Amino acid sequence: MKSTAKIIRVDPLHPATDAIARAAAVVRSGGVVILPTSGLYGLGADALNPDAVERLFRFKGRDRSKPILVLIASEAMLHQVAGPVDALARSMMACFWPGRVTFVLPARQGLPQGLTGGTGKIGVRQVAHPVAGALVRALDSALTGTSANLSGATGCAVIDDIDPAVVDAVDLILDSGLLRGGPGSTVVDLTMEKPAILRAGAVPGDEIMAVFEQLQKAGRHASET
Repeated sequence: MKSTAKIIRVDPLHPATDAIARAAAVVRSGGVVILPTSGLYGLGADALNPDAVERLFRFKGRDRSKPILVLIASEAMLHQVAGPVDALARSMMACFWPGRVTFVLPARQGLPQGLTGGTGKIGVRQVAHPVAGALVRALDSALTGTSANLSGATGCAVIDDIDPAVVDAVDLILDSGLLRGGPGSTVVDLTMEKPAILRAGAVPGDEIMAVFEQLQKAGRHASET
């Protein structure tokens, strides 16, 4: 049976301000929270705190060569984690964010190693879930978005399914009940001339590529007029 001492029930659409403030205080102090995202529960830590990121790797048992994606609340927060992003990439973000698409972008220098896995790239998603969005806005800082599981295990759509080892390792749990589940976010690399679908997910890759081709065609047309 899970301890209820660190579990806060939150309304999935209208999370209480005090609950979000408590979670934000935990994250600012280097702690880790379990929070709802669009489909599954995730592990939120300060993405710019190397010690907090390292803690995630330790208790998940995650290979340090595997990057951890980050969550932002708006495109304006991109500068915290990403380097220069071109107009076409920003147009792609406008089409799919907030939502279940993670874009891989050039990483800003100085990020914790665990976020990039030494690739020089960073996976970023603008959160759609009201609870996650409220927490990121309260922090005004990027939050890790890795799934609330041990490395290699399946993600969880309800708190009771999360491995007890993960529950014991975190500092606070924001429980908004049963999530929609399903596949995770689609991961798309935008650092190349043509986007590459790195992981199939909630949004079909064909749909993403079709939008890219439309935007690219529109850009060429605009440059010719």
